[in-house]
Amino acid sequence: MRDLGVGFRYLLKGQRWVARHGKQYGFGLLPGLITLVLYVAALVGLVIGGPGFVGWATPFAEDWSSPWLGLFRGLLTVLLFALGLLLSVITFTAVTLLIGQPFYESLSEKVDRDVSPDGTAPESDLPLWRELWISGRDSLRIVVRALLWAVLLFALGFVPFVGQTVVPVIGFMVTGFFLTEELTAVALQRRGIELRARLALLRSRKTLVWGFGTPLGLAFLVPFVAVFLMPGAVAGATLMARDLLGEETGGGDDDGAETPGAPSQPAPSISRDGH
Repeated sequence: MRDLGVGFRYLLKGQRWVARHGKQYGFGLLPGLITLVLYVAALVGLVIGGPGFVGWATPFAEDWSSPWLGLFRGLLTVLLFALGLLLSVITFTAVTLLIGQPFYESLSEKVDRDVSPDGTAPESDLPLWRELWISGRDSLRIVVRALLWAVLLFALGFVPFVGQTVVPVIGFMVTGFFLTEELTAVALQRRGIELRARLALLRSRKTLVWGFGTPLGLAFLVPFVAVFLMPGAVAGATLMARDLLGEETGGGDDDGAETPGAPSQPAPSISRDGH
């Protein structure tokens, strides 16, 4: 359970890093603002069109007496919006990272150089268009996985008691895992580590991942917070990626060294073509 606290500290370290590097933080807000406008428009459309969609999808309930018809469709409308909100939290990071790929690559590289004992950072030898292709393809794969989880959790939400207690907790843990995957992908993809290896690496330290991603997922539910936390989240994920790969961290980090007591994992196999 110690890793839960370690993961959360990486989240805080990332925010402190961008606070000390204001220029990178300022540019990092732009992709989040663009994505936020798109998502707000989509959620407003869901609020407006949700009741009509639920009515169209449940014709079998037309003959139900009052108040059961209204309660049933009202509950489904709320669950539909909750599903949309969950998907927006999960996919917000992927879309923002895709829009802001060049900046976040640069930010992550600066973090690596800042905390590396020799002042160097791994650099991708791929052209920008290739990096965007790999990032977009991998993000789509993650979104599909997240969508399957969201549909499953949506269905389990109808189970009495469990759907109102256990399922939301599982939902935030799943959200935290996928958020962390998207954020650490910036640093790990630059090291040429493919998606399958990244997932295996994160699964080997699940509590570390949950300590980082679950609080971030909860914070992302607050309007506009995701925009302001994204640059620091990328920085913190880069620091955590170094820990996962067992890379030494020098004096550029807040604590001056790699978090003590956090076991390092060997780097997984590397593939430059992302397969």
